Amino acid sequence: MPVISDPAQFNEEELYVDLRAALGLPVYLKCEGFNFAGSVKMKAAHEMVTAAEREGRLRPGSVLVESSSGNLGVALSVIAASRGHRFLCVTDSRCNLPTIRLMEALGAHVHVLHEPDIHGGFLGARLAYVNALCASDDRYVWLNQYTNEANWRAHYRTTAPAIARRFPRLDVLFVGAGTTGTLMGCARWFWQWRRPVRVVAVDSVGSVSFGGPSGRRMIPGLGMSVPPPLLDRSYVDDVVRVEESDTVQTCRRLAGRGFLFGGSTGTVVSGAGQWLAEYGGRRELTAVAIAPDLGERYLDTVYRNGWTADAESLDEPEVTAALARLA
Repeated sequence: MPVISDPAQFNEEELYVDLRAALGLPVYLKCEGFNFAGSVKMKAAHEMVTAAEREGRLRPGSVLVESSSGNLGVALSVIAASRGHRFLCVTDSRCNLPTIRLMEALGAHVHVLHEPDIHGGFLGARLAYVNALCASDDRYVWLNQYTNEANWRAHYRTTAPAIARRFPRLDVLFVGAGTTGTLMGCARWFWQWRRPVRVVAVDSVGSVSFGGPSGRRMIPGLGMSVPPPLLDRSYVDDVVRVEESDTVQTCRRLAGRGFLFGGSTGTVVSGAGQWLAEYGGRRELTAVAIAPDLGERYLDTVYRNGWTADAESLDEPEVTAALARLA
């Protein structure tokens, strides 16, 4: 094992779970949660902060600020703590309580919004708050994960080549779509190196990333209530949309075999299963899905009995109030 002095120096890049044994699914699941932030967002956080420091945007006295539904906020809390930066995370009431507590334990300040924007949802409300904050005080430095090219470059530089080394004959890659940093970084790498890999984006029902109407989404992570600026559809071969009830079912099936993953991972695995059920029977494929997160932060939501039924029984104002109580 390595000896490190900086938490960003450790990220397990080579761990895969063969889902044939657990779910009967011919997919290798790349586990991205084994680092000090517990998710794939550690890579983007490190890349974006390093770029801001290199460019002179992040200076002594600056305060990092970012909008996040959870995982990036934790990753930035880790990086900020290790480098001596102050950090403010702007999140909303869907953010899991353990995630909020974790960010605070790492020294971050967390501002939770409880009311969605009329047109842009919770994300729109968060972005409006961050914009107003930065306009009021030039000490705040917004990395803006939604437009920051360092977000996708992190995965172009690390995630995609790691997968290609392990699976040189890869046929299909399943990637969850949030900001689309992971998706775009991997898709661009395989396109640049002329690898004949089919890139399948996995999104949540109710997300507007690939068109369609906006809908209520309870599980943070994947999906967007505004079109993601980083997304270039020309790099994406297929899109699969997953109902949150299927996400919960997949997470619990995995947990039943001893693998506790987060909501984003459950969505990606469920989407991979849907796609393979339709297209995978034509020939034997080598398929990899990227698991963005682990499951400990979802114990009060995805893994709580009755959570989905309770959420579905509430109307929109009651949903907001219930989530606010959890946060």
